[in-house]
Amino acid sequence: MSKVLIIGAGGVGGVVTHKCSQLVDVFEDIVLASRNEEKCKKIAAQLNRPIETAQVDADNVPELVELINLIKPDMVINVALPYQDLTIMDACLEAGVHYLDTANYEPLDTAKFEYKWQWAYQEKFKKAGLMALLGSGFDPGATNMFTAYIAKHYFDEIHTLDIIDVNGGDHGYPFATNFNPEINIREVTAECRHWEDGQFVETPAMSTQQSFTCPEGVGTYNIYRMYHEELESLTKHFPTLKKAQFWMSFGDAYLKHLEVLGNVGMTGIDPVEFNGQQIVPIQFLKALLPDPASLGPRTKGKTCIGCIVTGIKDGKEKTVYLYNICDHQECYAEVQSQAISYTTGVPAMIGAKMMLEGKWMKPGVWNMEQLDPDPFMDDMNKYGLPWTVIEDYKH
Repeated sequence: MSKVLIIGAGGVGGVVTHKCSQLVDVFEDIVLASRNEEKCKKIAAQLNRPIETAQVDADNVPELVELINLIKPDMVINVALPYQDLTIMDACLEAGVHYLDTANYEPLDTAKFEYKWQWAYQEKFKKAGLMALLGSGFDPGATNMFTAYIAKHYFDEIHTLDIIDVNGGDHGYPFATNFNPEINIREVTAECRHWEDGQFVETPAMSTQQSFTCPEGVGTYNIYRMYHEELESLTKHFPTLKKAQFWMSFGDAYLKHLEVLGNVGMTGIDPVEFNGQQIVPIQFLKALLPDPASLGPRTKGKTCIGCIVTGIKDGKEKTVYLYNICDHQECYAEVQSQAISYTTGVPAMIGAKMMLEGKWMKPGVWNMEQLDPDPFMDDMNKYGLPWTVIEDYKH
């Protein structure tokens, strides 16, 4: 029996709380904390069992430590903003509790997606006898597990990896983002990097596209190559990879809006002066856009996220595709959230479960693919994210 502190009450925080509350035998006590405690109370009111809520500023290490010491959880599930990863890791070290997040640290003033800041904590966590699990969402997270599972069960050596993230959902707005607008837009507009012949190659954002047909009738979509953080850890931990790419689907309307907003400076992250005040354009834009947590009731359609891997087995080349399909409306019926938050929140719960059950518990800072994928993949099938393997995949 365990006690967890969940920090963050956005769309993903809501899903993680719902899913943890369903597993009473693993998550005996749950505390949900956020800068805005009202959001926590709103989520708590949706659950079928009581949980505690609290107010905390995730940028403030002493405040975090005080809360952790008061609650005495076994671990912290961080589903706040990526900017807050390091303050929460510092607080976990000081208070002596395990840590999990769903996205790598990003500095506020520059759109850099790198693990170096968190990897630097390896010795600190090891010495403290604590575990930090990085990127236990879907991508990163489940996609790392898919890659590790395919490498373990289907290949002697893997050579290419294509992570393909298709959201075939429609929320009916001319322009909205499915998760935090600031993070989403920073990610999409960042310079693209893919792995080729032992190094990362840079190309302009969204400059490479192709058409992709999803299985099971989800549809055909335009997918665009972009950088995503799991490429950094996967290419490090699977050194036989000769090429690794990340692809995401975008509709024409989304791209047109993004282009216009970029052209007029609304996606900028540097402060500008307006009426004597300093404002950050992308943060102002975020205030104008629909809250991603509000998209659940109106989003219809499915997501299809998976990994296509080529490599060698018994001296022969082969291609394997492992994917999950998730229905937006089914997610909303279960946890009052759309599939983007659901696909991130469920793996966060499963990662925490793996740690608390001792299946993955080891001191240090770890990326998902460094751990045994089998128990995690079993739980994906059990807790709402069933997956399918096509062994001889023809693209």
